[in-house]
Amino acid sequence: MVSSDDIAQHLDGLAKPPGSLGKLESLAARLAVTQGTLKPQTKPRKLLIFAGDHGVVVEGVGLWPSAVTAAMIGVIASGRASCSALAASSGTPVALIDVGSQIATAPAGKIYTDARVARGSANLAQVPALTPGQFWAAWTVGEAAMNAAAKDGCKVVALGEIGIGNTTAAACLVALIAQADPDLVVGAGAGSTLETLAKKRLVVAEAVERAIEYVSSDPVTAMASVAGYEIVAMAGAIAAAAHADVTVVLDGVVSAAAALIAASVDPAALETAIASHVGSEPAHAIALEKLALEPFLDWQLRLGEGTGALLLLPMLDAAANLLSGVATLKEVAG
Repeated sequence: MVSSDDIAQHLDGLAKPPGSLGKLESLAARLAVTQGTLKPQTKPRKLLIFAGDHGVVVEGVGLWPSAVTAAMIGVIASGRASCSALAASSGTPVALIDVGSQIATAPAGKIYTDARVARGSANLAQVPALTPGQFWAAWTVGEAAMNAAAKDGCKVVALGEIGIGNTTAAACLVALIAQADPDLVVGAGAGSTLETLAKKRLVVAEAVERAIEYVSSDPVTAMASVAGYEIVAMAGAIAAAAHADVTVVLDGVVSAAAALIAASVDPAALETAIASHVGSEPAHAIALEKLALEPFLDWQLRLGEGTGALLLLPMLDAAANLLSGVATLKEVAG
């Protein structure tokens, strides 16, 4: 295992002015830390997309109905989604794991796995979204998916999600865990009007107020009350990656909320995590600051599906090659 000092010394000793490759050197350093070596690997790799529906959608917190989740599951399974295109361009196989959608018929194709704990979470505006038992069941789904990827030899796993309503749950989780002002964490998600945005702010504020009463005495129950199946599954995957020594690349605000859950449950959960980007959702920057993770892209992304994580993968390839393929100053000097 190499230390941060070893990595910095190695980068400064390469045949280039120290720091001249800017944030690529920071990315290379973070990649080396996650794998504990000066010769990290970025392949084999995989994108894990977790899917789930959210009962809170009936409150009018966004523009789209839950049926869109099922539609997008079908598009991803057919290989025609935005994430499919970016995964193909970066040579990344895709696995779609359904943890809690309401889809009636499983889509055709080999990438879809039905691992549903239930068909949609409860409405967090009225009752707890998940029970503690459902929380742990979803966590186990994510944990198993990451462990399977590790068993297959994956060195890097990117995370993504699909679930209409999940930015409402993510905002609740960021406000709850990062102790942020609920009004400051709410964004447009997949789209909004002034009316839906006002409703979303109200729902988030009231749900967090209920959950915060018992967050110190029973944090899992508190987090479960405002979470979603795909979010908790991602949390389980993040924690499992740390224990399996797999570099895990986070995507947008929903995966950042999952990382907050993971770190709350397991303090070592973020040891192999990399934040791909900071998106346009206001909760995203707040969550990353709480997690002490540096984002490497700022492209105002807000799609989800792992698209931001996929965009970082070619840069991870470059970072790995920088560490292992560049001559040192000593070699150049003879």
